[in-house]
Amino acid sequence: MSNREDPDAFLNGLRSRAPELQEIAERLRSQHARKLWHQLTGTLFQFLDIPSAKHLQVEVFEKFVRPIGPKLNQLRFAELAVKTSQQISDPAQHVQFLVDTLTQLPKDEHPQAHARVLSTVAHAKLLYGDLEGTKTDLDVCSELLDNFDGVEQSVHAAFYSVASDFYKAKADYGPYYKHSLLYLACVNPETDMSPEERVNRAHDLSISALLGATIYNFGELLMHPILDSLENTAHSWLKNLLFVFNEGNIGKFESLAPLFPKEAILQENHPFLRQKICLMALMEAVFKRSTNKRTMSFQEIAEETKLPIDEVEHLLMKALSLKLIRGSMDQVDQRAQITWVQPRVLSLEQISQLAGRLTSWCEKLSGVESAVKLASPDLVTLR
Repeated sequence: MSNREDPDAFLNGLRSRAPELQEIAERLRSQHARKLWHQLTGTLFQFLDIPSAKHLQVEVFEKFVRPIGPKLNQLRFAELAVKTSQQISDPAQHVQFLVDTLTQLPKDEHPQAHARVLSTVAHAKLLYGDLEGTKTDLDVCSELLDNFDGVEQSVHAAFYSVASDFYKAKADYGPYYKHSLLYLACVNPETDMSPEERVNRAHDLSISALLGATIYNFGELLMHPILDSLENTAHSWLKNLLFVFNEGNIGKFESLAPLFPKEAILQENHPFLRQKICLMALMEAVFKRSTNKRTMSFQEIAEETKLPIDEVEHLLMKALSLKLIRGSMDQVDQRAQITWVQPRVLSLEQISQLAGRLTSWCEKLSGVESAVKLASPDLVTLR
């Protein structure tokens, strides 16, 4: 640090080199002289938003911000570094700039600020094709955030954003779906994302929900306003497809199947999607039945899932292994006794069906009460 230019001298030189920045440079000088670190930080963020100052951002950071870094709020210092790094196009210099910042933010002393910058390092490595380096940095970030209470939302958002991008690059649908939803929980899509970003995020979440081998509950996504971004776009049918899967409606699935060529990856995975909708149809068939009517013949399951009867046993084994249902099978009698089905978010039609079943149950209870009163009036005490 001793070889660095004096911050005040640098600002004075900046005023003469860039007259259009004279006013903000004077504010920075004054706030620095008076040690108004909070106000100074705010002015620095204003400086980074000036279009004509973009070519000076890295120099200002290196010669003014980095030397006074220990005086600033460390998380805000990290955010200043992250924003400034966007102006560095050379991959090696970009990563080195961020690594230099990490050395000023030891993870044991400043875990949040360290994680904020390290998430950006991981993202840079991902952009430059270093998947192994990205994974290593993500693991360190995850450990830091798991062991620290009261993490700022911006720090979590940065981590979940790069984590979701990493799993998207690997086409790992389950982890992408999880981290992408966690990212959305940390931001306001209406203000923090552009319309194009919202559409892309909703599209990618839809694809991952459909192709995720362990994702059979779309509830959090179906309720999220991000899906509304698909309305009036070329991807609007994906939203309809998600609701079709949630309902286990094979008929509607088959009516939407001709649209799969619009998404090559769905067309390639059509057999998997067909099996998945059959599993969802099985879950729906179980859900519709009352608990005392959940012993189903293979023939009944074949009719509900539109499968040949000789494929029903395999479907049941798949559902049991995925823990979508619990129960037992009798291969000899070709019957399945199902005791539990995985909870899901219900559509309005499903809620209406459930309300009807509750009403029927209440009526039966009322009938039992009336019968008891008639048979043994002395046992019933009215209060």
